[in-house]
Amino acid sequence: MTTLIQTMMEMERGDVKDPMFPHAPEDWTPRLGRAAAKAEGLVLSEEHWAVVAALQDYFARHAERERNMRELHDALDERFHASGGMRYLYQLFPGGPVAQGCRIAGLHVNVVDRGFGSVM
Repeated sequence: MTTLIQTMMEMERGDVKDPMFPHAPEDWTPRLGRAAAKAEGLVLSEEHWAVVAALQDYFARHAERERNMRELHDALDERFHASGGMRYLYQLFPGGPVAQGCRIAGLHVNVVDRGFGSVM
């Protein structure tokens, strides 16, 4: 029988997928997300993690050639509409909810379009 502490240690090492992020890239862990956020001057809250999970979910549901950054932008706006939509997301991710959020989520965006939440 696996204890909670063993499971948490396995998740930190990347041996077991974190149940909070079922669609995370294979080489990504929350520890890497925190490190990426720290490098960008962010301290992640539960609200940030919800956006990270939403981004990972979108990427998992769309093949690379089907990914559309405008669609992702609109999907995030709709998903977080009750919290304030894009205004709320830019408060969380001042570098852009798509660009900065994807970097923290371990997702690679091939195209940088400054009009779709990808402020650099």
